[in-house]
Amino acid sequence: MRALPAITGRDEFDVLVVRTDYHDDQAWQDVTAALTEQGGAGRFEAHVHVIDDPAWAEASIDEVLNAVRADEDLSVVFLADRTTMQAASHPLLAVATLTREECLDDEDYEQLTEFGREFRTVPAGAHDIHANLSIGNLGFEEYAAWAHDDPEGLFRPF
Repeated sequence: MRALPAITGRDEFDVLVVRTDYHDDQAWQDVTAALTEQGGAGRFEAHVHVIDDPAWAEASIDEVLNAVRADEDLSVVFLADRTTMQAASHPLLAVATLTREECLDDEDYEQLTEFGREFRTVPAGAHDIHANLSIGNLGFEEYAAWAHDDPEGLFRPF
């Protein structure tokens, strides 16, 4: 597994988005525009920490997770991968940073990852997911279940 650059300067309230696909700059511009729009008719300002460094090109989920493990305030990281760039809705890959060691036991870990450790979300959903996970209002497994139940397999904000 390759070592990726350290992530610095992220505020705990910032959504972390890592670009891993560099084939379509226009799609990336569309993704970042969607991420930085003010949410809910201007109800809140979008806080996003974007990693846009070709050193992360084609990084695997495990490589990204390994690189972000030191951030104790981070419960989810969003990847802008090939699927993100190619699909019309630009769905980000939401990946839980949770490890088995952080859980009480195997049963706890299995419950928290019932629908896997990743799912797709439209860019606008990244803010809801990050905020609610950060304050413990909702769990990753709840968002994963909503994405699982969606006909296109995406979490969409309510």
